[in-house]
Amino acid sequence: MIRRKNADWQLSNELVTPKRAFLNRRQIMQGMAVAGVTSLAGCGQGEASARQAPTDGQLSARSTGYAVADDLTPYEAVTGYNNFYEFGLGKGDPARYASAMTTSPWSIEVSGLTDNPRTYALEELVDFDALEERIYRLRCVEAWSMVIPWIGVPLGPIIDRLAPSGDARYVQFETYLNRSEMRGVRFPVLDWPYVEGLRLDEARNDLAFLAVGLYGEVLPNQNGAPIRLVVPWKYGYKSIKSISKIRFTAEQPDTSWNLSAPNEYGFYSNVNPNRAHPRWSQETERVIGGGLLERRQTDMFNGYEDQVAALYDGMDLIENH
Repeated sequence: MIRRKNADWQLSNELVTPKRAFLNRRQIMQGMAVAGVTSLAGCGQGEASARQAPTDGQLSARSTGYAVADDLTPYEAVTGYNNFYEFGLGKGDPARYASAMTTSPWSIEVSGLTDNPRTYALEELVDFDALEERIYRLRCVEAWSMVIPWIGVPLGPIIDRLAPSGDARYVQFETYLNRSEMRGVRFPVLDWPYVEGLRLDEARNDLAFLAVGLYGEVLPNQNGAPIRLVVPWKYGYKSIKSISKIRFTAEQPDTSWNLSAPNEYGFYSNVNPNRAHPRWSQETERVIGGGLLERRQTDMFNGYEDQVAALYDGMDLIENH
């Protein structure tokens, strides 16, 4: 059954929230901090934020107007049905094996065309006392989708504070790689480590988000702990997990799936129901956590056309897939 929905910016009257009533939402919202990210004070001096990044437990976050009209995906599905091939090809493999990944302490190496190249502690890039909640849909190219309440910070201000040079036009992200912890990298599914990239104007779009939690809790390992990208108008593989490196480039950077199968996966990876994947249609998607046969129509740019279409004015979105 295909069901229609309202615009993605409209809240549903009944959001299904099976994670202990969204972890007792009233309690979570108490003591909400003012939104924003750390100013990276002493950017060249290595000073960390006041609070160390938590490794488990709940996160307080400021509620925002970013939401979708569909029901939330049950927590058990969000954390138990994942693509994270570093831990195996099965959807349940990440939940089964990702606990082996070390996520604390965590650092991110920043390099390339930037005025502030160095290695940053996670707490320097993310102010854990000033987090936002955003409810975004994650749409996977395999034609399934989830609606997830993410916790994190906007990407754009962090990009700006890292001061890419005037020649920089792109930003590339790289996933953590530890062969002793990640059993899936024994197999040549991809050319490890996993890499992804955005144009800088895409990265600065207000929708682009760095998540450190979901459902009011610290991000589980299988969902990309301790920090991952969320780009809601693109297919899920673009939202790279467990970021360990950021580099700024003048030329379009390599991306893992484009290197692996360029006829199937392009650099832009925008959700486009009008471009069929060579092996399946993109016109509809299966709703994870819904009924076995529940499907919905796929929206252009995943429902965020008003917010991002201008980024691609004049581009052929079939050729630039």
